[in-house]
Amino acid sequence: MRFTSFAVAAALSAATYFVAPAMAADTLGTPSGTLTIKTKSADLGVGYTWGDARLTFNKKTYRYKVTGGQIAAVGFSEVVSKGTVYNLHNAADMEGTFAATSGEATLGNGLGGAVLENKHGVRLKLTSNAKGARLSAGAGGLTFEPLK
Repeated sequence: MRFTSFAVAAALSAATYFVAPAMAADTLGTPSGTLTIKTKSADLGVGYTWGDARLTFNKKTYRYKVTGGQIAAVGFSEVVSKGTVYNLHNAADMEGTFAATSGEATLGNGLGGAVLENKHGVRLKLTSNAKGARLSAGAGGLTFEPLK
């Protein structure tokens, strides 16, 4: 009986692990490109983030300056985020601010993820690797400005 409960729980966990990401991708829209973001964050109450991003869209690479912040944060971290861009029909729609509610707890190395959206309906699904010592929570955002 005990083994059966464990087996059922393991099967449900595995199903959630493999099915949930597929369902999430469907609700985000149409995949349009890939994105790599490298940022640093320094925080004392209100957080500030800066760095750069590289978007691959329609067989072209676009580079951006990235700035942003978070309402409640303390510490310092370096983060590399990679992910998929959804609903991008024109490279110019990548410009502007993407909003998110997220959190980070990094001491040494950490992993994370986020889904962000801008006013054009472009969505970013990101996974992140962080280094440093930082604790943050609450609303924030990233602003993308094209590099010439």
